[in-house]
Amino acid sequence: MRQMSRTKIVIAVAGLAMLTLAVWGWHNRTSSDASEEDAHPGATAVPTVAVARVQRGDLGDTLTLAGAFKPFQDVEVHAKVAGYIRHIYVDVGDHVKQGQILAVLEIPELTAQLAGAEASVRAAQEQIRRAQGDLQRAQSNHAAVRSAYTRLKQAADSRAGLVAQQEVDDSEAKYLESEGQVTSAEAMLSAAKEQLEVAQATQKQVSAMSDYMHITAPFAGVVTSRTADTGALIAAGTSESTQAIPVVRLAQTSVLRLVLPVPESIAGGIRVGQTMNVHVQALNRDFPGKVARFADSLNEQTRTMETEIDLDNRDDKVIPGMYAEVAIPLDQQHAALNIPLEAVTQTNNAAAVWVVNQQNKTELRHVTLGYRGSSRVVVLAGLQEGERVIVGGQSSVTAGETVEPKDVTIIAPVVAPIAAAGKSSAGDSQGAQ
Repeated sequence: MRQMSRTKIVIAVAGLAMLTLAVWGWHNRTSSDASEEDAHPGATAVPTVAVARVQRGDLGDTLTLAGAFKPFQDVEVHAKVAGYIRHIYVDVGDHVKQGQILAVLEIPELTAQLAGAEASVRAAQEQIRRAQGDLQRAQSNHAAVRSAYTRLKQAADSRAGLVAQQEVDDSEAKYLESEGQVTSAEAMLSAAKEQLEVAQATQKQVSAMSDYMHITAPFAGVVTSRTADTGALIAAGTSESTQAIPVVRLAQTSVLRLVLPVPESIAGGIRVGQTMNVHVQALNRDFPGKVARFADSLNEQTRTMETEIDLDNRDDKVIPGMYAEVAIPLDQQHAALNIPLEAVTQTNNAAAVWVVNQQNKTELRHVTLGYRGSSRVVVLAGLQEGERVIVGGQSSVTAGETVEPKDVTIIAPVVAPIAAAGKSSAGDSQGAQ
């Protein structure tokens, strides 16, 4: 019983000590708070605001278009004349030079025609030699007859009755006959020469056709398809009605064309020589490009103008058919004074911004705005470079209020490229720093 009373006394003493310490701590804290209030009567927290600097930079939207590369030249190589393929020297993927023989045809009929034409030329040349001999004989006979007639004529004229008139008349007749023989021989020689010209023209024609037995590359390129093999009969590709198949298909890939559908809204601003940046997604590489040509007319269905950019591809890095994206700059503003769009507010149908001055006090400033991008806007009047503008929470700001400015960076949003539909992907060329 005595032990239990002693335990209760110890517990009571400990509780009293704890209560005393609690009262003493509360009293000290209350005294400290009171002393701080006495030292700073009426003190309140200064609000913090996000600000951005007025700066100069390049702004502008871009229109991203997608297109596919195609060879600078792409042709199906046909045979000019019908025949069987005797040899074919190329296959798919082979690079060939201009004038290189791709295949050789076998055409027995054309070979016979060429032999006949050559024979006709030789016959005409022999006929000319005979006609020339006949003409020389006729001319020699004519000269002899003319001399005889001249002597008889002179003798008859010098003394009457010295030469019978009959002899003079016979000599004159022979002289005139020899003249006719010369004229006839000249005509025969002229006809033989004309015959030779005809034979030579025929020979040239047949020889030219025989040259087509060798199918050659019209330009340097790569063979993209082969549709004939050795021994195959190839029809002459001179008429669409024959349904002739090509021997090979040849593409020039050292230079590629990038075809872009430029929308009607900016078609008038496209110029030959305009610099473009070409991004090939498959290679993750950028290539410099310039506008080489454009259709100068709109497609009535799509309302776009076909525009081509030539790409130097001598290293064969880009494959025809690959897609590429081109960012066309629009409404470029260079070294323009600009601020983030978040800083602009509307007051009484006029644009205004909240400015934090050098004393960290706020003031409402009316501004004149110009070109508006996707994240920043050009300031034409009302602000100076380097001033600070509030970019958030303007509704809680009052004029003349002291604030604590905190610089923030406004990053322009990344805009995904737009496909060839021709819509604008606006993006500033320089984000606010």
